[in-house]
Amino acid sequence: MFTGIITDVGKILSINNTNSRFKVSTSFDHNKIDIGASISCSGICLTVTEKGKHNDGSYFDVDVSNETLSRTTARNWDIGSFINLEKSLKFGDEMGGHLVSGHVDCLSKIISIEKIDNGNIFTIEYPNDYKKFIASKGSICLDGISLTVNEVFDNKFSVNIITHTENNTNWKDIKEGASINTEIDIFARYISRQIEEG
Repeated sequence: MFTGIITDVGKILSINNTNSRFKVSTSFDHNKIDIGASISCSGICLTVTEKGKHNDGSYFDVDVSNETLSRTTARNWDIGSFINLEKSLKFGDEMGGHLVSGHVDCLSKIISIEKIDNGNIFTIEYPNDYKKFIASKGSICLDGISLTVNEVFDNKFSVNIITHTENNTNWKDIKEGASINTEIDIFARYISRQIEEG
């Protein structure tokens, strides 16, 4: 589990297309990363398969399944791509965002970016199948970032991202039309299921 609070922005150093293995640079100390540990990579829960020292920093490797490649933005990662990183939640850690599983539900798309004081309003278009799970003032995870939904209309919603968050994630350079990994709030999913079951 994760909180949706990004603690590092990693960079793709290399890609082995034979086994879909990605090498990611990080400011995390590789001595404090366990082989087999889970790290959220732009909202995707991935398992560390190798780690080590790289130049002046650290790196870790993750293997990405074909299923994950087909359903997430990992299929668009290239050498030099920046990805949001968060290590898994430990008991006793501060819950700064909301509970995030790292299981991407769908890809959404940024359709507009409106500049405001100290940030931007992003309008996001998402698949109709997920309309019942998204509510104003509810939680949503976009590319691993825990956010609060502002408004919901048709199959779109808006979120505010403050300048600090943009500058400390890979969203500082994001553009209209970009695809983003989207995870529905776990509690919204369970509540919807209970209502359906009657």
